[in-house]
Amino acid sequence: MIEPLEIHDYLAAEPALEFIKRTRWGLRELRFVRVFKDKLHIVDVNGDYFEIRGVGYPNADVVALMTAVNTAFDPQTIQSETKLEYKEYKTGRRYPWASDRAM
Repeated sequence: MIEPLEIHDYLAAEPALEFIKRTRWGLRELRFVRVFKDKLHIVDVNGDYFEIRGVGYPNADVVALMTAVNTAFDPQTIQSETKLEYKEYKTGRRYPWASDRAM
């Protein structure tokens, strides 16, 4: 894998969300998110990515970071252990029209 375009050291959720907002437009269309135990990769269609170090799937704040880039995942199971090196989720989650209305 190539080197990340930008790296952010995680201290709290708010600065990490600001990092995502500020640097998001440095990537093309987002393809997927890789969540390791200690870092998060946000990857575009070209394979370029940003890295947030110090936060991973065991951390509860990873839900807010993954939601910020429209990742399709289950927040209740994100913190479960895995034998794999990382968990990978696609981005680009869309909401159906009128999903907020009760029928």
